[in-house]
Amino acid sequence: MTNKKNNPLHRSFLKWAGGKKKVIPHIASILPTKGKRRLVEPFVGGGSVFLNLEFDEYLLVDMNHDLIALFNIIKAHPERFIDAAAKYFTPKYNDQEQYYALRTEFNATKDAFKRSVLFVYLNRHGYNGLCRYNQKGGYNVPFGRYKHPYFPAEEIRYFAHKAQHATFIQGDFATAFTQLQTGDVVYCDPPYSPINPTSNFTAYAGNAFTDEDQQRLVDCAQAAKQQGIATVISNHFVPFTKALYKNASKQSKFAVQRNISQKGKGRIKVQEVLALYK
Repeated sequence: MTNKKNNPLHRSFLKWAGGKKKVIPHIASILPTKGKRRLVEPFVGGGSVFLNLEFDEYLLVDMNHDLIALFNIIKAHPERFIDAAAKYFTPKYNDQEQYYALRTEFNATKDAFKRSVLFVYLNRHGYNGLCRYNQKGGYNVPFGRYKHPYFPAEEIRYFAHKAQHATFIQGDFATAFTQLQTGDVVYCDPPYSPINPTSNFTAYAGNAFTDEDQQRLVDCAQAAKQQGIATVISNHFVPFTKALYKNASKQSKFAVQRNISQKGKGRIKVQEVLALYK
């Protein structure tokens, strides 16, 4: 159910911290697909997994209201969206003062379409692919200072094409597990457990994702297993997750390169794990 080996992987139209495009082969190798017709993702994020695995249907859930609204708008009106968003990808708007003015406008508007257009602008012009909100729900990612931010028109069109077979729902990850049915397989990409205490940032759509949430996710996977539905969970491989996933049916570990420093000099190889509950 993956793309043909010679086909390039599709990238998300969003810049997304922790995006899974580079590890799709690892996910595809452990995710049970035989006889499965629907992929369920309780943490869809930028959508790289959904974009690169072939199923008849997709159930895609995320806590982020803006993200799910954006996906539904692009699903319904891709060309209108592209026309509206393209005007912000010009030298006029690649400016710090313009960025902060549009960020203020984004935080003030209740118009879903306008908010979605500005979300993509902020995502592509903001710092390092971050999606971050303050405690009051205000988007607060700083200006990224990129020379020529890329406007992903073709990536948006491909997303809209795939989205015709997808249902997008805003909610806690447990929402996805309440809607499982025969023929489903689940892939989970939760906010990762920290590599060390100094990297303990798991803010997700303005909320902290705690160790208790990590355990709750495993409990959901165990319950799905009892229904005959397989679940794969991604995470860092650290002492906490080693203990957390000790009862998984199978684990796959591999090294990935991560930038753990804001200055860009902290690129190291870190261990990731895929835990299968089947």
